[in-house]
Amino acid sequence: MNQGIQEIMFTGSNVALVTPMRADGVIDEAALDRLVEFHIENGTNGIVAVGTTGESATLDVEEHCAVIGRVVEVVAGRVAVIGGTGANSTAEAMHLTKRAKDLGADACLLVTPYYNKPTQEGLYRHFLAVSEEVDIPQILYNVPGRTACDMLPETVERLAARPNIVGIKEATGSLERIRELLARCGGDFLVLSGEDHLSLETMLAGGHGVISVTANVAPAAMREMCGLALRGEEEGARAVDARLRDLHAALFFESNPIPVKWALHDMGLIPPGIRLPLTPLSASLHDRVREARLGATTVPA
Repeated sequence: MNQGIQEIMFTGSNVALVTPMRADGVIDEAALDRLVEFHIENGTNGIVAVGTTGESATLDVEEHCAVIGRVVEVVAGRVAVIGGTGANSTAEAMHLTKRAKDLGADACLLVTPYYNKPTQEGLYRHFLAVSEEVDIPQILYNVPGRTACDMLPETVERLAARPNIVGIKEATGSLERIRELLARCGGDFLVLSGEDHLSLETMLAGGHGVISVTANVAPAAMREMCGLALRGEEEGARAVDARLRDLHAALFFESNPIPVKWALHDMGLIPPGIRLPLTPLSASLHDRVREARLGATTVPA
């Protein structure tokens, strides 16, 4: 992929989209369509369909692919669509990545294999195999807090040599890790924050954007903050990020995507459904999440 096109498509504020469900857990396609339009209207740069926030762990393969296909169809080329296609089985990751390509996704996001606890060599071979099998831009996803598996910068550097491995969503929560990835992999390799509270500092350090939970609820503010940061307008970016800080924290009061799905339901955008083993947000947290949302989305006079 041409680097200029790559930067246009995948930098800035990419939302880790929730998968709307009715109270019985059935996917609500009409609500999904509304969410996509909500993001396009609010300037979100890219949409990640069926990542962790999209409850990929509890969607079956056909549901998973149906959501990616639906998002691609509704977006109709207006913004980038990144399909979440990672798995702890290399064969399944290949299958999902092929399906996402066939459905028209612009790129795929592949999480490190969870539960297996592979070695660094195993991680390298896993991602290498998928990249050789499917010719689509691929973004690695490192989130050891969820997977019990940490892909080290030297492994990422090896994988960055593959022409269709174009970047990484880094969610260790370490700015030093971000800086090391930037130093090792060079400016042509996209480094995206996987932690909303570090997204500003990631971009000021030379990173390219964020794959964001917060953007579900405050898309315009996240897009504004990212744009300012990427243009080097630090003072303005910090002012917007200060409004978002409480929301960044509130959306992780319980396991993601519990709080963000409740917030979107409270906004009237989606029904209340979430699949077991996740449960609805504790009632004691409702007011705190609502206050954080209103604080982030109320534009100062």
